[in-house]
Amino acid sequence: MIMTNMKSKNRTKISYTFLRVVTKFSDIDRKTRYYGTDQPLYEAEIHMIKSIKENEGIHVTGLADMLGVTKGAVSQIIGKLERKGMIVKDTDPRNLSRLSLRLTPKGETAYQYHEKLHQEFDGLFKAALEDATEQNKEFLKDFLNTLDGKLDAYEKDVHPDRWQK
Repeated sequence: MIMTNMKSKNRTKISYTFLRVVTKFSDIDRKTRYYGTDQPLYEAEIHMIKSIKENEGIHVTGLADMLGVTKGAVSQIIGKLERKGMIVKDTDPRNLSRLSLRLTPKGETAYQYHEKLHQEFDGLFKAALEDATEQNKEFLKDFLNTLDGKLDAYEKDVHPDRWQK
């Protein structure tokens, strides 16, 4: 009975509703999918494919810098994508000691399917907001941008071990 009341009470808090929605979205986004190919792709892999497609000819160091991860992490994912037939490495004509990355036709297919998934998410947002006024939409956009900034500050300012044993 007490747990039921707590759940009911938490459902009325905006922060809990937001957390529940974000968790659902994250669960959907993290699912392994085939994206129209014969190979399963993990979240990190499909986002690497997206980054390569949108920055044609980029190299490992450039990807690492852009994504804020190590060159080792990028190299590991690139190796998996190469084995899955999603990308190829070509010698950079401007710097023969560097390899540039591009998508194969299979990688292009995965990219296109991923874009369609994002369009479906956009459709969900549009459907959820179809009855909202422009003022309400603007408020929501401002709220989410403000929350995004506050979360960045919170993450930066709060000691990472604060909630640990």
